[in-house]
Amino acid sequence: MSVDRANDGSDGSAGGDTVLLTVSQGLATVVLNRPDKLNSLDAAMHRRLREVLDAVDCDDAVRAVLITGNGRGFCAGQDLNERKRAPSGAAPDLGKTIETNWNPLARALHYLRVPTVCAVNGVAAGAGVNLALGCDLVIAAHSASFVLSFARIGLIPDAGGTYLLPRLAGGARAMGMALLGEKISAERAASWGLIWQCVDDAVLADHAGKLAASLAQGPTLGLSALKDALRESTGNSFEDQLALERTLQRRCGFSNDYREGVTAFLEKRAPNYRGN
Repeated sequence: MSVDRANDGSDGSAGGDTVLLTVSQGLATVVLNRPDKLNSLDAAMHRRLREVLDAVDCDDAVRAVLITGNGRGFCAGQDLNERKRAPSGAAPDLGKTIETNWNPLARALHYLRVPTVCAVNGVAAGAGVNLALGCDLVIAAHSASFVLSFARIGLIPDAGGTYLLPRLAGGARAMGMALLGEKISAERAASWGLIWQCVDDAVLADHAGKLAASLAQGPTLGLSALKDALRESTGNSFEDQLALERTLQRRCGFSNDYREGVTAFLEKRAPNYRGN
């Protein structure tokens, strides 16, 4: 299956594409493109983003994904304008919104077969935090920040946030972030282990792009198996995990990339992985 390139719509205006996609040398770059709304997601943008993620997941030519935002923010989470009360005064069913939009998006990102890198170029707020943390590696600019704003409006973190936060930052920090809704700087997020790296704003795009590009040229099947192993470890017993490692290692051992990696090591040259 081939990945469709996104329309231009670089200003994020009506009629423009709210999610931009480019694919080059195995790397799919996905850009949230609603800068006038801090890239907050409405229903249409949800559909488009899931379409993009589903497409790249089905395209064997895509071997890594880079996600970032356009404008001064990464993602402000849910577009609250869609959650206004009905004319009758009835409150919106937030559970339906979660089941229809955020849960499918969280699953699509979590189970993506290839490595995902997120370049957080500005504020990540609400579910935008959890969208970023759902990626395998998160690189943030020094000026970026993370704000779990749910408690301030009487809600709980969603989009996988209550699963991701304690596992990444630990129970105490996750509870503090969720209860207080305080802004966490990118530097603090890195020191907590919430994200992989914090870098200067001027080098974020180049640094994250090079990192993602290097993953796109790596041993794809092995990297996918690595993701599976780490993902399953949180729910497995030690014996279950040993059995999983055996199964995944067997699969990797029969791959062309493993043979190429060993051959390149013995020949003292850089490997030329094909992704299979």
